[in-house]
Amino acid sequence: MTLPPFLHYEILGNALSQYLLAALILLLGAALRRLMSRLLSKVLFRLTKRYTAGVSEPELHELLIQPLSILLFLGTIYVAFGVLRYPLPPNAVPGVEPWPKVALLRVFLLGFIATITWVVLRLVDFALLVVRRRNELRLTPGTTRLDNQFLPFAKDLLKVLVIIIGAMVVLGEVFGVNVTALIGGLGIGGLAVAFAAKESLENLIASFTIFLDQPFGVGDLVTAGDVSGTVEKIGFRSTRLRTAEKSYVTVPNKSMIDKPLDNLSLRTSRRVGFTLTFDQKTTSAQLHAIIAGAVAAMQAHPLVTQDVQMKFNALTPAGKEVTVQYFVETTSYDEYLDVKEDLNYRIVEVIEKEGGALAGAPPAVATPAKA
Repeated sequence: MTLPPFLHYEILGNALSQYLLAALILLLGAALRRLMSRLLSKVLFRLTKRYTAGVSEPELHELLIQPLSILLFLGTIYVAFGVLRYPLPPNAVPGVEPWPKVALLRVFLLGFIATITWVVLRLVDFALLVVRRRNELRLTPGTTRLDNQFLPFAKDLLKVLVIIIGAMVVLGEVFGVNVTALIGGLGIGGLAVAFAAKESLENLIASFTIFLDQPFGVGDLVTAGDVSGTVEKIGFRSTRLRTAEKSYVTVPNKSMIDKPLDNLSLRTSRRVGFTLTFDQKTTSAQLHAIIAGAVAAMQAHPLVTQDVQMKFNALTPAGKEVTVQYFVETTSYDEYLDVKEDLNYRIVEVIEKEGGALAGAPPAVATPAKA
């Protein structure tokens, strides 16, 4: 097939037909890149389907379709410009590539390596998503609390390694840096770097200590120093807590282990303790009856342990002090408050029934006993 003569017209060392072919390749690549990226992710999902229980195909598409489409478009650009010859200036030295061409190739290579790194990072996200879903479905035997808090840490660690490797490839392939010599140089200056990053290294070591000793895990309610909250994430450098005021507090890992840490979620029960002060007109008989009735009411509650204490503790000018202490067998704060409120009502009812009166309060009228 003979091309029309005008297609042989040359511009900057390339025939018009070559420009049209390059433009056609670019248009096809731009039009089909999302479709091709979806097909590639579909093929990947089919190949890994037996290992990806609990993860749907749309979730993989959501992770990969954007970086894959950019990667495919970069490949299209490479193929399209491969059909063109770079115009050489008159003063070009034979065998030496002109600097604009070298610069364009390096920019393209930088984008290509960055996109490959992006794809690998998304694959890391997908792999950790698969592991988490398998744990949720109990498909992996021996799932522990450590798995749930280690997965985000492992995900961050893998991503940092991928980014470091990608940066090393960029330095070597794009900027021509001798990576081996650079690593050796870092070894010489490693002591200075370690000293400069002393706090970061301490927090990193502390994070491994947390994973090994497991003083707390994701979801635990803890108090570290002056900070209390629910653990939401354990990272490289810090632990993130959600406080009772719903604020988000970031605590360095070193601070989580070098201070006394109270894991409130590991308590078997919650303590309730307070003091009641009766006025001087409350008789000893009334006190005996009030204490006996209140103790019976507290021990009758299904969530209260049997070591209930209610004692006539002190006789002061202000009145007669009775201390109360009991333990609620629950780790739920809301349930703890409900039990405490219920028993407060029962104690008040006993005081009113026996005709006792708290200091500073008007005396209660005793309820006559029914025949």
